[in-house]
Amino acid sequence: MDFEIVECPRDAMQGIKHFIPTEMKIAYMKELLKVGFDVLDCGSFVHPSAVPQMADTPEVIRAIEDVESNTELLVIVANERGAVRAAAFQRIRYLGFPFSVSETFQKRNTNSTRENAFLNLQKIHDIARVSGKEVVCYISMGFGNPYGDPFSEEEVLEWIHKIKSLGIQIISLADTTSQASSLGISSLYTKCITELPDMNFGVHLHAAAQQWQGKVKAAIDSGCRRIDSAMLGFGGCPFAKDEMVGNLPTEQLISWLKKEYHYNQPNISNRLVEMASRTYRYVN
Repeated sequence: MDFEIVECPRDAMQGIKHFIPTEMKIAYMKELLKVGFDVLDCGSFVHPSAVPQMADTPEVIRAIEDVESNTELLVIVANERGAVRAAAFQRIRYLGFPFSVSETFQKRNTNSTRENAFLNLQKIHDIARVSGKEVVCYISMGFGNPYGDPFSEEEVLEWIHKIKSLGIQIISLADTTSQASSLGISSLYTKCITELPDMNFGVHLHAAAQQWQGKVKAAIDSGCRRIDSAMLGFGGCPFAKDEMVGNLPTEQLISWLKKEYHYNQPNISNRLVEMASRTYRYVN
């Protein structure tokens, strides 16, 4: 079975308090580009005060954009200004935008209401289209939230239909604070893929080490083929709660996919995955 693997060092690093030197980030990104991932979520073009760790993203991109690799680059943007800056880099293929179905989290994450975030998304999509990029919309709090905001699958689907109306084709459902159950994941993906079979639905799960396999299986068995992960399971969203739950551990995910789903991507080398995971231990 084929999968699209998105490695997310940006998500792994963004909440780390001490600043990782730019040279170390560059060296690590170059290691990851050797592995053969489909997409590398490598930075963000947001205000440095919001995510200080990613303030050097332009320098990192300039240093890696000539590296020979079939891996596409993705960066996160939160507004029109960030999208313009990111679109100036030819090597960047995807602009990722975090849209939350939780009003509280949208304000915490991008200092915006959902309605204003949707207007920003429309502008970002226009910039992407003109510059030959593609938008990946992350549906944050896609399986519930810890704030007491109303949540329903119907509301998630309503927003997805609105986002699709802009011309966006890739949506990644995000379990930002590990609210999702396997049953809830299966239910939502089944509805999304049944109603919108022409769209590419990804999964971005923050889950504890003992929980992720069942949740990923629920998404895959419901039709999801695009999976976000990060080396050693580091990271999470620093704007969500006081602690970060963690990402899917890439090195374990690859082995598990090969065993459970006969995943055989010749471009992704287990040896290179292990080398990159050792590098990440050093970087952090």
